[in-house]
Amino acid sequence: MPKTSKEMKTADQIAEMATRGEDVSRFFTDRFTVVRPIRRVNVDLTDGMLRELDARAALLNISRQAVIKTLLVEGLKR
Repeated sequence: MPKTSKEMKTADQIAEMATRGEDVSRFFTDRFTVVRPIRRVNVDLTDGMLRELDARAALLNISRQAVIKTLLVEGLKR
């Protein structure tokens, strides 16, 4: 079966190809996202707030931290 240009490779496989001198440019684009450093903060919450956050997280099947970040972004956009 012939290989397609859409074949997915792991980063290690691409690195091995590059080490062998193969052209790996097809695996890269000129589009990228800048990831800014993350700063940790502490926030004091009541037990009731934590219960609500945990209930929302369970409902959405995501982490408590993801719920907090989502609600914070929504609140800041208002």
